[in-house]
Amino acid sequence: MSDHPDISTVGELRAAGHVHKDLRQELRDNLLAALAAGRDPWPGIHGLDETVLPQLERALLAGHDVVLLGERGQGKTRLLRTLAGLLDEWSPVIEGSELNEHPFEPVTGRSWARVREEGDALPVAWRHRSERYVEKLATPDTSVADLIGDVDPMRVAEGRRLGDPETIHYGLVPRANRGIVAINELPDLAERIQVSLLNVMEERDIQIRGYVLRLPLDVLVVASANPEDYTNRGRIITPLKDRFGAEIRTHYPLELDDEVAVIRQEGKLVADVPPVILEILARYTRALRQSPAINQSSGVSARFGIAGAETVAAAALRRAAVRGEATAVARIVDLESAVDVLSGKLEFESGEEGREQEILNHLLRTATAEAVREHYRGLDFSPLVAAFDGRTTVTTGDAVTAAEFLENLPALDGSGLYDAIGSHLKAGNDGQRAAAIELALEGLFLARRISKESGGGETVYG
Repeated sequence: MSDHPDISTVGELRAAGHVHKDLRQELRDNLLAALAAGRDPWPGIHGLDETVLPQLERALLAGHDVVLLGERGQGKTRLLRTLAGLLDEWSPVIEGSELNEHPFEPVTGRSWARVREEGDALPVAWRHRSERYVEKLATPDTSVADLIGDVDPMRVAEGRRLGDPETIHYGLVPRANRGIVAINELPDLAERIQVSLLNVMEERDIQIRGYVLRLPLDVLVVASANPEDYTNRGRIITPLKDRFGAEIRTHYPLELDDEVAVIRQEGKLVADVPPVILEILARYTRALRQSPAINQSSGVSARFGIAGAETVAAAALRRAAVRGEATAVARIVDLESAVDVLSGKLEFESGEEGREQEILNHLLRTATAEAVREHYRGLDFSPLVAAFDGRTTVTTGDAVTAAEFLENLPALDGSGLYDAIGSHLKAGNDGQRAAAIELALEGLFLARRISKESGGGETVYG
């Protein structure tokens, strides 16, 4: 954040050549400038470049209010929050203004009176772009007073007339004047509350307790919602849907790389998680989205893969603490701990009762096999398979350190296979080498070239 301009009065602002723009023109100009300069207006958004983002850009250039429709975990809220980056970094307001009025365009009677009385000496304050984005989670108990406003009995008690606009305590939307209002889960608002937004979005005025205040509000209303056929908690009333100029459907990332990028960006990882582990989690998430056993109307959130990566990292950190490893590195064995805690994020089809764990394990094996084929293509694993002669076994588990695992590996008579496996995954330390070789063993088991037995927190390949 840079420092705000050193201008403190309307006279100084006018002398500096400041030009007032309405909100939509400001967003339009800044978006066009970013596109012309080749700068990404949507930092941190992955997988929507060719579909959702062009639609959103056209909506903003047209000056439309926007509603994003999509299943949970598709980045709707994240995308709405990036809109604040298209605002000017600093914007002037009349100091002390309740509705953040521009010094050149006062809205309320009180501000008009101050402009007439103080002239060029009217004090000016500055608002950062982050203060011009406000977010409201729609809940059934939200009231009209919360969004629009209500008569303040304390101001009436002070002696003001009931019809005096000064008796009104403004709600969230008027206070966001010259900014962006985001309403998450819009259908959760009661229908009578949704009605209160109609005038704000079309006529740009507000009605409170029978008073019509012709306040030319300058706000952009954006909202998010799940598809109505799934939520069953409510709906967006038809007149309000009609007020939104653009209704944009979001989706999950279409490419694997975008899925991995989301997990890496959003996950707060407390240990080293090799890229191949993140890739397996991304493949796992995508497999769940395609499975007929999962309720796809509910969706499989991107938070599934993010939480999986965080759980895997936590398992590695716990092992390092318990066994005294210098570096905590996640391995394939840690994926099982993720499956155990993530099933609550999914909704299975009604006919799959009792098979949930079987389905999850099967899809994880499928994702792991795909990763093995992708990364170990061309490697000859015959020396490793031959080393399992019926007596040799390799033990791993959530309490087995990387050093113990590597020390327990059978000798391959100088074939260099272990080094090749590590180099394929760019393993730089013992933990990463152990993760790479463990993945190779799991791949050989899935290809039915070696056996595997699990139990008691240990896995034995042989």
